[in-house]
Amino acid sequence: MSDKVAYERKGDVAVVRIQNPPVNALSQAVRQGLWDAMDRAEADEGVRAVVIVGEGRAFIAGADITEFGKPPMEPHLPVLCNRIEASPLLVVASMHGVSLGGGLEVALSAHYRIAQPSSRVGLPEVHLGLIPGAGGTQRVPRLTGADKAIEMITSGRHLKAPEAAEMGLIDRVEEGDPEAVGLAYAQELLESGAERRPVSELPPADPIDWDATYEAVLKKGRGQISPAMAVRAVQAATELPFDKGLERERDIFLDLMKTDQRQGMIHAFFSERAVSNLPELKGVEPRALQSIGVIGGGTMGAGIATACLLAGMEVVLIEMSDGAAAAAKERIAGNLAGALKRGKISQEKHDALLNVALEVSQNYDSLKDVDLVIEAVFEDMAVKKEVFGKLDAVCKEGCVLASNTSYLDVDEIAASTKRPEDVIGLHFFSPAHVMKLLEVVVADKTAIDVTATGFALGKALGKICVRAGVCDGFIGNRILAVYRDAAGHMVLDGASPFQIDKALVSFGFAMGPFAVSDLAGLDIGWATRKRKAPHRHPDERIPTYIDRLCEQGHFGQKTGEGYYIYEKGKRGGTPNPKIMELVKAEQEELGITPRDFSDEEIVRRYMCAMVNEAAKVLGEGIAKRPLDVDMVLLFGYGFPRYWGGPMKWADIQGLEKVLADIESYATEDAWFWQPAPLLKELVAEGRTFDDLNKEYAK
Repeated sequence: MSDKVAYERKGDVAVVRIQNPPVNALSQAVRQGLWDAMDRAEADEGVRAVVIVGEGRAFIAGADITEFGKPPMEPHLPVLCNRIEASPLLVVASMHGVSLGGGLEVALSAHYRIAQPSSRVGLPEVHLGLIPGAGGTQRVPRLTGADKAIEMITSGRHLKAPEAAEMGLIDRVEEGDPEAVGLAYAQELLESGAERRPVSELPPADPIDWDATYEAVLKKGRGQISPAMAVRAVQAATELPFDKGLERERDIFLDLMKTDQRQGMIHAFFSERAVSNLPELKGVEPRALQSIGVIGGGTMGAGIATACLLAGMEVVLIEMSDGAAAAAKERIAGNLAGALKRGKISQEKHDALLNVALEVSQNYDSLKDVDLVIEAVFEDMAVKKEVFGKLDAVCKEGCVLASNTSYLDVDEIAASTKRPEDVIGLHFFSPAHVMKLLEVVVADKTAIDVTATGFALGKALGKICVRAGVCDGFIGNRILAVYRDAAGHMVLDGASPFQIDKALVSFGFAMGPFAVSDLAGLDIGWATRKRKAPHRHPDERIPTYIDRLCEQGHFGQKTGEGYYIYEKGKRGGTPNPKIMELVKAEQEELGITPRDFSDEEIVRRYMCAMVNEAAKVLGEGIAKRPLDVDMVLLFGYGFPRYWGGPMKWADIQGLEKVLADIESYATEDAWFWQPAPLLKELVAEGRTFDDLNKEYAK
């Protein structure tokens, strides 16, 4: 028997213990060990029941990710689950920690399930572009009914044990040592004369309106196909005999394995885990992070302060006046009230964070003992230099000085202090206590342990941290400026902003670029255009029609008018008729004859602009790896996860095709569509962006 599974007899019950640290992933050795243990229990005279339990932190956390992409090895999980369920012995799964994916499917193949109150279960396969493939779509609806099974499987969410028990997935929730609890439950079942209860033999769920449910799930997933196909698998559980339902589940699973979406989501899964793993930080000890200073209590500063408070840190927030200080504390209180309402913190914790862990001050001397300070003031270099001059004077030796700038030169900010090695950029995304992305901007003189501290802070706050170099906009905003310009060029040439938004939402973005501009505030882009105007290349095309709207005081959602008109009490906006009038006037002024664009061309140009600029960012070393770009766009800019990120999208399309499109667009606008040298190099050598990821990992 595999050393990953232990067998021990306790009276007439066999205890089968999975011991594959840290989370008992279902490796081939674990699967074989479970198979052999079931054989041994059935051959062990006098054994009447089997208790399957996990050692350490979990029952079974799911598949072994080291086996992803490799040929499957026997015993295959679906066959193992059927083998466990078919046992003549009474089988109990005693669950603790997490039981996810294949782990829950193993538990569902047992005849009874008992779980710790703190344990969680789930079938998260849709997040990998798949569906459960070992009977999950067939067994769950027999226990929960079709509607609850579909909600659970298509969302991929984790359920706490009490909720799972209420749904029928778990038979009992009980506190105690998992093995002892499982043994006691098995003995109780035996003494009561309980019989085996294979889930496969339970009546199928009642049918629902399958086509309407499929369409609703497809719409909710914004084009992601795996949740919608899970609906079809659950449908099979209600319409076919169990064995035929399993075959249908397997066929859907194998079809999804071949899709581009599965490629993209697997890439996103692994990249999310690799992005913070930088070789240069190995063995580097970060500085202390107990107390944090925040300069500025606006939306961003209050969000940063909230995130730090929720992570257990003490926060000193600096504002300029009594009124601003009171408003900042009110914003933080509102954020914490949200966490309280969602059950993230208790009332006692809420009160302690707001009244003990938080200090709001107008005096920079209050920062003399903090470990790290984050400046979140107005995006103006002179203002930021003034702030850093004050910080340089009052902060203790070794305190990390961070700027939350979105665009500005962190090297220039650092040069305004006597300790440039202590300066770093920490670019949070708003709202900072919600958004997952943090760009850690490393300046020329930033000390390596300061970089490590930036990553340590991000980890403590639950962020996806990406290392960025210094340039205008770093990784995300630099690339955003270019693909946003590509959208602007298409508007001048004949596409409407509303068609572009619709096409990109259909591609999978949560919002189109013009709706996003309204949400962020049109004044931000207006200010950026004015800031860049003195240094603009004479061949650069910059649409100015939207500036006319800004000049009238219309800045998007916050003023009720932008690309769209927003009415109080109504969700979303309606197209603003002024926009096309302004566009038409600019077209006439520039002598442009508008043409029609297909949705396909809109998406292609938008994506090619994104990929081309990203390749320049990589070639210049602003981003170290293509996966860094992918994570920035996924977690900061609403890029559809099922494409994996723009660099993965480009690999899936074929880099030679992407380059050919860019070169064809360059015949119209040679300055904007200059192909990135790195992209040309990769195509010439027959390599991909993913090859660069692999080379960096070596």
